[in-house]
Amino acid sequence: MTVTQREQRRTQVLNEVEAGRWSVAEAAQVLGLSERQVWRLLASYRAQGAVALVHGNQGRASPWRISEAVRQRVVELLRGQYADCNDHHLVELLALREGIVLSRKSIERIRHDAGLSPVHRRRAPRHRRRRDRMPQAGMLLQIDGSPHHWLGPEQPRCTLLGAIDDATSEVVAAVFRQQEDAHGYFLLLRQIVRSHGIPLDLYRDRHGIFQRDPKVPWRLEEQLAGRPEPTQFGRALEELGILSIAARSPQAKGRIERLWNTLQDRLVAELRLAGITDRASANAFLGPYLARHNARFAVPATDPVPAWRAVPAEVTLERVFVFKYRRKVAHDHTITLHGQVLALPQVGRTGYAGRTVEVHVRLDGSIVVFDGERALAVALAPLDPVQLRAARGRREDPGVDPEPATLAWVPPAQHPWRRVRRDTTLYQTRLTESLTR
Repeated sequence: MTVTQREQRRTQVLNEVEAGRWSVAEAAQVLGLSERQVWRLLASYRAQGAVALVHGNQGRASPWRISEAVRQRVVELLRGQYADCNDHHLVELLALREGIVLSRKSIERIRHDAGLSPVHRRRAPRHRRRRDRMPQAGMLLQIDGSPHHWLGPEQPRCTLLGAIDDATSEVVAAVFRQQEDAHGYFLLLRQIVRSHGIPLDLYRDRHGIFQRDPKVPWRLEEQLAGRPEPTQFGRALEELGILSIAARSPQAKGRIERLWNTLQDRLVAELRLAGITDRASANAFLGPYLARHNARFAVPATDPVPAWRAVPAEVTLERVFVFKYRRKVAHDHTITLHGQVLALPQVGRTGYAGRTVEVHVRLDGSIVVFDGERALAVALAPLDPVQLRAARGRREDPGVDPEPATLAWVPPAQHPWRRVRRDTTLYQTRLTESLTR
């Protein structure tokens, strides 16, 4: 029989009462019990001894105890397919996939009794000043990309682009890409605008997708405008009226940085359990997964009225989420874009020769040319003699795969290569003149 400290104390007090040194009232005050309860304990103690003070359920199994079969099943799962899941995530997966409902503390005890170490060690709390959240949903979004082995260690690395709302911690959009690129951020922002609306501000890092390199000198047009030309994604933010805020450190956008830690722990395990090893299936899996993630981790905003803005009537999203380039039409009614020569229709005697048009490359790869508000038909131009001869040479050589011929790239007059070469030649000329003198 095991006697607890409380039972030992009661025995000592009752012995003092039996010896006549203490009264029942004094014993009740010391034990924190009523006099009536002390009289009951004293009667039982006189009849049965110290055994009467031991709780009657001592040595009995609790009726709420987890059965041994369930404990063994949990241990098998901990050592098997859920070995890389933390305790909180395991509680959700067991209830969702196995029909086993347990608390996190029960999982912790079962893991400890089985001699299994936890997946993550608890970190010491760090002292830092906590920033207040934005009061309304849609006021500030934090966006970023995380390269990781999302589809498993044996699969190549890919990048998950995501956006989290600062007020609610809701992941409003996410997309898997091969790498962090402007095309992926266009898809991410389009998904946000279509599902929620236009946010007020966007908090991001200083990647070249969002802003120009400050070390690159401004062109003459930029100097006259008093600002550098925005990037493709920056131009889309300006057209939608979204303020772009650059973070000066990863800790400044800590909400999305902590999101990557959570997703690299939970999402990787969920993708493995679902047997997903390609990006297309992973993107399809994100929808239902993010719904469960937001239900688990999102918090209500201080102000229940959201700040999302509707798309203005004068804004056409098909002309926002595109890559825009300005090109001058040649005399043969062609423009060059990324090595491709595109032909424009000729209207009248002059047509569009000499005009500057705007070329839109849509996210699906299609190309549309605009002369102001008028869309122009565009097609691949026929190959010129140089390209035809190059293509014929490829056909005659069986060891070379036939590919579309392109002209060699010639640096423009103001290219840094030409400037360095011109400066070097000028320096050598002046040096020769000074030596001859």
